[in-house]
Amino acid sequence: MRPSPGSSPDTEHADAPGTFWWNNTVFYQVYVRSFADANGDGVGDLEGIRARLGYLELLGIDALWLTPFYRSPMADHGYDVADPRDVDPLFGDLAAFDRLVADAHSRGIRVTVDLVPNHSSDQHEWFQEALRAAPGSRERERYVFRDGRGADGSEPPNNWPSIFGGPAWSRVPDGQWYLHLFAPEQPDLNWANPEVAEDLDRTLRFWLDRGVDGFRIDVAHGMAKSADLPDVGDGFISGTAVLHDNDNDPRFDNDEVHEIHRRIRKVLDEYPDRMAVGEIWVKGDDRFAAYVRPDELHLGFNFRLVETEFDAEQVRSAIDHSIAAVRTVGALPTWTLSNHDVVRHATRYGDGELGQARARAMALVELALPGVVYLYNGEELGLPNVDLPDWALQDPVWERSGRTERGRDGCRVPMPWEGDGPTFGFTTGETTWLPMPQDWGSLTVEAQLEDPGSMLSLYRQAIELRRTHPGFAGEEIEWYGAPEGCCAFRRRSGGLICALNTSDAPVPLPPGEVVLASAPLADGELPPNAAVWLA
Repeated sequence: MRPSPGSSPDTEHADAPGTFWWNNTVFYQVYVRSFADANGDGVGDLEGIRARLGYLELLGIDALWLTPFYRSPMADHGYDVADPRDVDPLFGDLAAFDRLVADAHSRGIRVTVDLVPNHSSDQHEWFQEALRAAPGSRERERYVFRDGRGADGSEPPNNWPSIFGGPAWSRVPDGQWYLHLFAPEQPDLNWANPEVAEDLDRTLRFWLDRGVDGFRIDVAHGMAKSADLPDVGDGFISGTAVLHDNDNDPRFDNDEVHEIHRRIRKVLDEYPDRMAVGEIWVKGDDRFAAYVRPDELHLGFNFRLVETEFDAEQVRSAIDHSIAAVRTVGALPTWTLSNHDVVRHATRYGDGELGQARARAMALVELALPGVVYLYNGEELGLPNVDLPDWALQDPVWERSGRTERGRDGCRVPMPWEGDGPTFGFTTGETTWLPMPQDWGSLTVEAQLEDPGSMLSLYRQAIELRRTHPGFAGEEIEWYGAPEGCCAFRRRSGGLICALNTSDAPVPLPPGEVVLASAPLADGELPPNAAVWLA
């Protein structure tokens, strides 16, 4: 492999202006229900996270993203929020949250929390007031209520489908319909109503005043709805991802959403060193860039790597597009391979050892890139997706799809910490909220911690090198020429090289000294399904 001759706008990436704590930060997503249980009820909680901060410090991460822990009936495991300014008793209380933030900060770990502004729970006091109020009332204007179509109003106001299956409308006893892009228990808020925006301001300040360092904005490309609520057109496809984006989908990515993010940014700017990252499912680079302009979100999840197969050409394209999407507005790229909504990448890339080898390789690719990295709890252990029995499935997708889509539970199985069988130290109780596989003994933190060849050891080494090695300096990369089925890039300022082999045969290494490899080299060559760092 050798440097590509010359340079072009497609292979050079300009330095991002400004220096903030989140530059080059490694975030760690904690799916709160599934990380660690301190009270023995089989569900993860805030005290469980606090008890495992030593592990997170050892892993080397810089910041946490906590999924919703707010008061909720748990129709969508916390993403149906009944009170966004309190902790659900399932997870603890406000005092437990304050202890977690204080202890994390004492270890140099920042804490960011999920924000769910697109919808509330149907048990939220506002929605309960709306159900009791009359059509056209102030209470109903906080949500998206409409009269139905047809002579008797018995047809939904438009043909929008719910992300979780079935129609996106439910009818109330007085004959009106309300919009829920997700489950019926998650009515969409009306962002044309000033009360909705003012309430979000209160929520932002509530958590900022408690010391949180930032927010992850759920469905950041949603919220704003076209006033005329146009039907989904003939070109619409539902796709395979939970929030698959589509140019013919009027439910998301309406231009009015940007004013909402400007408002969020104004509140954040009142507090030093706070940030927001958006969950943004849009494919066009120009559409994506609009969300991370200087007066909107600081960061945005670009899911191109999540949607990319283990193929060098596709990986290179995903990287180029992700960097190009933010370069024009001076933002940083944000990388992730897995989260609580998608099949874990160790399974996406292949079965068993093949998936593990490819997951190791992609971890090195991701952590070699400039910008911000988000890890999903358990990926550092190589956790696969779990094929759960039907009786265990809890995701609303399962029921809403008529039990044809199995949903996201398989990527949410609790973390294995120690021992030879369930519950693997996750809880002192006898059961966990989702069952854990019997054969996860070799994947526990305990089993991997002292094994230099384990996935966990690879992640620890890679994160430490990313922080300390001079080869990671700068925000520009350039691509090397590479054999078919391979790709390689260099951090231009620091000089670190990352090479990936997705072909079926070993390939020669680029020049340089090996810093870290995802697999043993084969007679000095990079084997298939492997990546290497050189300097």
